[in-house]
Amino acid sequence: MTILRFRIFWEDDDQTYRDIEIQGHQTFLDFHNAIVKAYEFDGKHPASFYESNDKWQYGRELNSEVLVNKKDAPALSMLKTPVSALVSLPDQKFIYVYDPTKKWTFMVELIGVSKEETHKRVYPFLLRKEGIAPAQYGVKGVNPDKIMEIEEKYDLGAEEMAEGFGSEGEEGTESTESTESMSEDTGGEF
Repeated sequence: MTILRFRIFWEDDDQTYRDIEIQGHQTFLDFHNAIVKAYEFDGKHPASFYESNDKWQYGRELNSEVLVNKKDAPALSMLKTPVSALVSLPDQKFIYVYDPTKKWTFMVELIGVSKEETHKRVYPFLLRKEGIAPAQYGVKGVNPDKIMEIEEKYDLGAEEMAEGFGSEGEEGTESTESTESMSEDTGGEF
């Protein structure tokens, strides 16, 4: 069975990519679902693959909402089209667009073909992740629960938190006890 290995680059950052292996007989809908999962998107929006050339120009479309392939239709069905049916070059390229309103765009390039599948591997298979995936909604960052754990670990107490800093090492904060002992030592003068 033929295994196709694709690299899926995020258009805005070519250092952010995912390598996915897929069996040739699996459909573009399977491929679409693997990309959505690899980039941690919710999968609630339509998507399209476009055949492309070396200059990343948009060609024939495969759409997730088209259910049947019809002759002379503007788009093919992801559900009915196996990936291997449109792979004709050793460096075949596609453009993948998720969520037409946001237009998350990814460059998809065939980077390897293998005749043997790896045992006990379920395809499509996410082989490699590089870079931080873009946040589909809002901003990705540190989990708020983790921030709370860190704050609790280094909890300074209510007094220090109110001022923002401790008083250690600041001028004018010496206790009255140490001021009195200094005046006794020097005869009441500073």
